[in-house]
Amino acid sequence: MRKKSAYHPYEGRRKPLWLKVLLALLLAGAVTFGGLFGAVMYGAYDHITGDPGIMVILGCQVKPWGPSILLQDRLDKALDYLESHPDVQIVVSGGQGADEPTTEAQAMHDYLVEHGIAAERIWQEDQSHNTWQNVQYTLALLDEEGVDPEEPVLLVSSGFHLTRARMLWDRAAEKETHPLSTLAAPCTHVPSRLKMYIREPLALVKSFIVDR
Repeated sequence: MRKKSAYHPYEGRRKPLWLKVLLALLLAGAVTFGGLFGAVMYGAYDHITGDPGIMVILGCQVKPWGPSILLQDRLDKALDYLESHPDVQIVVSGGQGADEPTTEAQAMHDYLVEHGIAAERIWQEDQSHNTWQNVQYTLALLDEEGVDPEEPVLLVSSGFHLTRARMLWDRAAEKETHPLSTLAAPCTHVPSRLKMYIREPLALVKSFIVDR
């Protein structure tokens, strides 16, 4: 009697091991990116506790004609808040890049003064070139100016930037030093908004590992 061979109807459809590994890696990457994107989105809203006496505005690119659209968005958001909080001291933080006509701090100072803020209310931190330096040098400036370490700070930046900025602030500040609230500026330039919300989850990972 002839022996019957086993019937495996799906055997030809099995995926090779390398493809399974690749798909698993892609899935893990997508899940990880989704989690990071969620963290970025959570930070993209106002989170204000109490009545901060210090406002820190983080810099962004300066064009030959003045603040870029992203930077104007941050400054306009700050101005809206300052209109009803006339006693808040302001720190503008940002140095000068190779393609910038002046420091970001100076450009922000000039914009705020042009819109009615008294110059003596504005301190400039004009040496930083990235978010980690923004945070470190601003904390040093507050210490130099004799600000009470328990004085709450309101950090102003683009919404997509605030999760990373808060992480770095908590890392640089000693425990219970300048408790942080955040004010999220909109991003009215749509191409920049799309680009930054893709870039920022990756920058969050980089900062978590490198900025120490």
